[in-house]
Amino acid sequence: MELTRREFLKAGGGLAFAVVATSDGLTVFSEAHAQKSEKNINAWVRIAPDGTVTIQSAGAEMGQGSMTSLPLIVAEEMDADWSKVKIEFAPADAQIYGYSVNNAKAMAIVGSRAVMLYYDQLRLAGAQVRKVLLANAAEKWGVSPATLKTENGAVIDASGRRLTYGEIASFATVPSPLPAVEKSELKDKSRFRFIGKTIPRRDTPLKVNGSAKYAIDVDLPGMVYATAKHSPVHGGAPESWNDAEVKAVKGVLGTVKLKDGVAILADTFPHAMEARKTLKVTWKAGKAAGFDSEAVLNESYRKVHADPAAKTQVLGTRGDPKSAFASAAKRFKSEYFSDYGYHAQMEPLNAVARLNAAGDHVEVWEGTQAPDRSREEVAEALGFKPGQVTLHQCYMGGGFGRRSLGDYAAECALIAREAKRPVKLVWTRDEDLQHGMFRPQSFQCLEAALDAEGKVNGWSHCVVGDGGVLLQTGIRPVYYGLPHQHLEARGVSHGIRLKHWRAVGHVFNVFAIESFVDEMAVAQGMDPLAFRLEKMHVTPRARAVFEKVAQMSDWKAPRPQGRALGLSVSERSGSLGAGVAEISVDRASGKIRVHKAWLAVDGGLVVQPGMARANIESGILYGLSSVLHERITLKQGVVQQSNFHDYHVMRMSDLPEVMEVAFVERDAAPSGLGEIGNPWVAAAVANAFYRLTGKRLKHMPFTPARVQEVLKA
Repeated sequence: MELTRREFLKAGGGLAFAVVATSDGLTVFSEAHAQKSEKNINAWVRIAPDGTVTIQSAGAEMGQGSMTSLPLIVAEEMDADWSKVKIEFAPADAQIYGYSVNNAKAMAIVGSRAVMLYYDQLRLAGAQVRKVLLANAAEKWGVSPATLKTENGAVIDASGRRLTYGEIASFATVPSPLPAVEKSELKDKSRFRFIGKTIPRRDTPLKVNGSAKYAIDVDLPGMVYATAKHSPVHGGAPESWNDAEVKAVKGVLGTVKLKDGVAILADTFPHAMEARKTLKVTWKAGKAAGFDSEAVLNESYRKVHADPAAKTQVLGTRGDPKSAFASAAKRFKSEYFSDYGYHAQMEPLNAVARLNAAGDHVEVWEGTQAPDRSREEVAEALGFKPGQVTLHQCYMGGGFGRRSLGDYAAECALIAREAKRPVKLVWTRDEDLQHGMFRPQSFQCLEAALDAEGKVNGWSHCVVGDGGVLLQTGIRPVYYGLPHQHLEARGVSHGIRLKHWRAVGHVFNVFAIESFVDEMAVAQGMDPLAFRLEKMHVTPRARAVFEKVAQMSDWKAPRPQGRALGLSVSERSGSLGAGVAEISVDRASGKIRVHKAWLAVDGGLVVQPGMARANIESGILYGLSSVLHERITLKQGVVQQSNFHDYHVMRMSDLPEVMEVAFVERDAAPSGLGEIGNPWVAAAVANAFYRLTGKRLKHMPFTPARVQEVLKA
């Protein structure tokens, strides 16, 4: 909840700091400064006389552990007693709690970049608080701050005298503004007590005992329930519906017209769901009407690629690719395909909204990856200013990019305004899937030119599909120092709802890149790893992760009968990972089984190794599920899949027997780790499949039907 300056000052006594984001990072202010300031300031760190340190976390918690790792960075620099640290969600105020991006402030946690984006700012905040604590203790004892040290929530002098942070909070004053913190004053990593160690997550016990609050758990006095039915064709809108018949269903309070659907209000959610069965809507066709995803992917995209007049966005050019291809000793060309993918987050989309009596302020309870953005979307939907929206951040049962968009929260707020009562909106799984936001499908054509020494000298990569920037991520093979390259995208809009998806374009772009490299290695009669190391201008970072994963997987060792290894590499959010998959194939059923997976990761400084490893492992499983099973198709603009019975995700019985993640140490700032587990998977599985069968998988996902088709070809 957003605190006013007055509320901030009344927050329970003790020592309170406030943090404001400036062009120089986060600045911590005192109570005295806050009193004088005209700004509404939110407390970032509060220290109570009993020693409790309350730290607010600006990162959304969706199971990745940011609600532990971010406050832990502050606690590290403060030298706080972790057992006395309490953690709260920060308010949705990017000006105070946001990180800097493109000359603006944002709070969105996407790309698994929470630690990466907040690391330096949070260290500064913690160090400044520590400096104030030292100064106050020094003044009380009449000594120089330089003679004091901090240790586990206390200030200690040379004689062994101690003042706990709680004791200091009872008498402390804070200069305004706080003294600057020099980089040299930040802790050396050799002194870290928390960073680099595995610390238990704070949210885990809450989720085990059921006290963690998700939006779907919120219960308000007088609350009613809503569900919605949206246009089956993306971009469509309701023209009419059987309103009287729906209202006649037990418990139904009314219906609400939405931009692209109809909502049903009822006294209970079961009554709303029962009425949903009765609802019949006449739809105005949307842009996606008539769209056939399979036909477009297999036919139209090739034509777009071949059309010299097609609108093209150049994503990067280096050296002289034309000359490299013209003088090539050998040339290669190959094509790859990928289907739409659904986020498949565990928790259905939901939100709770309540307007005040005057109708000029709304509270929203939501699990969102981007609380600041969602707040703005709600405000825009209602014609409000952001200050008229209070957003209560909740836990999330998975996001994967889908919960970085606040469309369902805005929808809930609109329904609540019509109902003039608090409303809980829950999308059904069917609704979420069919009206979802998808990873785009793509067609890709890659070409390479080899010089007289067999080195890859020229490189061309064109990706065709819908989704704009979503197509482009991962298309730059930064781990290969290719001297002459040309990268481009050709966008084709179909009116399909698309959104960021765990690692987004990296999934299909890296699949194409690393499969293509393997094709060249085979054609040259070389081991795939040796080819990369000798012929691909491999960067030192890439060489290090390749060598590490080769060691982990025992790359050159013979495999059991009916099994084979495949290799791939990818970057994502500043991290670099090389992976190996060991697979088998049931030729009768067409089912691929991944038995073992190894991944070596260079992610810079790893703040929380246990959580980082768990995130990466979840990325591997997410990748395997999407590569082997998950597929969205549309006919006549309508999604053909409706739930998990026909949109298949990986089951527990499909999990690898062995999954190992190792970190390659490097003295560098933290990079994003949660998504590096995903992009390498497709190519590694496809490359292992070739080594096992002599056949190439070029269309993702590798469903049993596709595998059988390839085996028969």
